[in-house]
This record gives sequence, structure tokens and C-alpha cells, in this order.
Amino acid sequence: MLAVNSIYFFVAAPTSVRYVHNDVTVPDFSDYRRSDVLDKTKSSQDSSDARKAFSYLLTATTCVASAYAAKNIVTQFVSSMSASADVLALSKIEIKLSEIPEGKNMAFKWRGKPLFVRHRTQKEIDQEAEVQLTELRDPQHDLDRVKKPEWVILVGVCTHLGCVPIANAGDFGGYYCPCHGSHYDASGRIRKGPAPANLEVPYYEFTSDDLVVVG
Repeated sequence: MLAVNSIYFFVAAPTSVRYVHNDVTVPDFSDYRRSDVLDKTKSSQDSSDARKAFSYLLTATTCVASAYAAKNIVTQFVSSMSASADVLALSKIEIKLSEIPEGKNMAFKWRGKPLFVRHRTQKEIDQEAEVQLTELRDPQHDLDRVKKPEWVILVGVCTHLGCVPIANAGDFGGYYCPCHGSHYDASGRIRKGPAPANLEVPYYEFTSDDLVVVG
């Protein structure tokens, strides 16, 4: 009988050694904490109102600052889309009034539209001043449409479908639209026909007794 000697091999596994350092100090953040939460013996609920107020104040301040910044951005964007000075200059027209005889109407081109400038007689002024507002579809007193009674300045576009009325024509001696039969008086107010409103009065200024600037 043969005896077999058994040989055992042991492999030593690597071991790690962990060291505990008791000299590590925890940073103190007390300088960054609110004064009302420094006391460890007090509950955080005691200072919740103050902390909420601070949060609300910070949020409100942020919202106001954001709104102000947004306003500036929108203002700059809108300003960039506004017409330049040279374009605005072309949008105005200067008219010499001495070239328009009394009782006559002259047409000019302004912003691509016809512009009527009428030199009214005293009879026309008195006639339009006597018109009662109850008689008008678009009630407006004559004095509310003129700056000087003898001068009427209108955009010559019918308020019905945009045709150009004929001056010194129609049943009321003012303007007549040949397209659909709208009649306006010498103040440009609609008196008869399908037009729903009076002729438009543009913005204008008298720079002297003989000059008017429209636009």
C-alpha cells in the first residue's frame, strides 16, 4: 500500500489596512449661516417666517430685474424697426396755400394716397357749421375737423371701398365717390350713400399763414 503525501499550497491574499485619522477637523460654516439658525438648541421652525420673507424678497427682486431687462430688450427691438429720419422726412408734405384759390380744391400725392386741400368760401363755412349732428351718420362737428375754418385737409380715399372721390360734386357740394355713390359735404362728412364714416383728416400743422405741413 502506497502512501501518498499530500502537499498543500497556501496563497496569501493581499490585505488592506485602513487607518482612522482622528485629527481631521470639520470646516466651520457659521460665518455663512443666518444668525437666527446658529443656535443648535432652537428649532428651525422658529425662524421659518424670517427665512420665507427673505426668499420672497429675493424672488420679487429677481422678477423686477428680469421684467426691466425684458422691457429694455423689447424697447430696443421696436426702436430698431421704427422708420429712420430720412423715411420720416418723405412722409411729410409742405403745401403753399396761396396757390389754392378760394372755393377750389387741389389734390396732392401723400404717402401714396391722394390728399385734398380745400379753400372754402364763407358760404361753405356757414353752411357746414349749421349742420345738426343728428343728421349725420358719423356725427362730428365741422369745427372738430378743421384748425382754420377756411381750410379743409382730407385724405382723398372713400371710406367705403377705397375709391377716390370727385371734389366739388355730389348732392352736398363737397365730394362724390363715383364707384358706389357716396356723397360727402364740404367738411368731408358722409351724408349719403354706402360709406360708413367721414373722410379721414390727417395730422397737419400750419407753419405760417401761407404754409401747411401734413404728416
